Amino acid sequence: MEKPQEQHPPFPVIRTGLPLSAPFHWLRLGADDLRAGGFASLFYGICFAAGGGLLFVAFRHAVQLVTAVTTGFLLVGPFLCIGLYELSRRRETGEPLNLMVTLAVWRRNIGCFGIYSLILIVLYLIWARASLVIFALFYQGGMPTLGSFMREILKFDNVEFLVAYLAVGGVFAMLVFALSVVSIPMLLERNEDTVTAMLASFLALARNLPMMLIWGALIALLGALGIALGFVGLIVTMPLVGHATWHAYRALIEPPAP
Repeated sequence: MEKPQEQHPPFPVIRTGLPLSAPFHWLRLGADDLRAGGFASLFYGICFAAGGGLLFVAFRHAVQLVTAVTTGFLLVGPFLCIGLYELSRRRETGEPLNLMVTLAVWRRNIGCFGIYSLILIVLYLIWARASLVIFALFYQGGMPTLGSFMREILKFDNVEFLVAYLAVGGVFAMLVFALSVVSIPMLLERNEDTVTAMLASFLALARNLPMMLIWGALIALLGALGIALGFVGLIVTMPLVGHATWHAYRALIEPPAP
């Protein structure tokens, strides 16, 4: 007797035709979640700020490492925001906004989350090495102190270095963005496999490219603002982005059929 074939869930349906203003709407919804979440949401922002600050202090005497580690820290941000996605999901379904529950929510789909986190870590390590190579090849005048480096950046000295650093860093940021637009919320809610979630995320970006570029620019701006404020700004900006990302997922991906 033949065994019945295993039924695989259909590939997620991706919405298109969203207005260019959609990312600003997601941020407004994210701000509502942030206010409702209170300390539970800010806790994750505090972790971002503390983590960024500690990395900065640990590597402050090596500018080439400070820039690599600080910018790379944001590359793994999508995974670190998983608790914020869960808070938004729980608010949506009327469940209590319990911080302790969100701390272990990754166990819900532990295998796929593990694979995803390994991919991000590999990208992070490659970026850190690429950052050091760019410093070695393009930075002129010897290795600077942090103060002199910031002065040169503000005065637009070492233009070749700035162009190279931003170009290579932009490639890594765009790659992570393409793979994480909706993937982790999907892994959290629908228990999809990692490949399906990442492919759906890439297609959501490709099919809504102009609008998604605005969303990516807003994320980069909020991240940069949080860092520029001595990492303290991350206490608010990162939870805001995390909550808004849940609403981006809701807008871009059709809910599964009942």
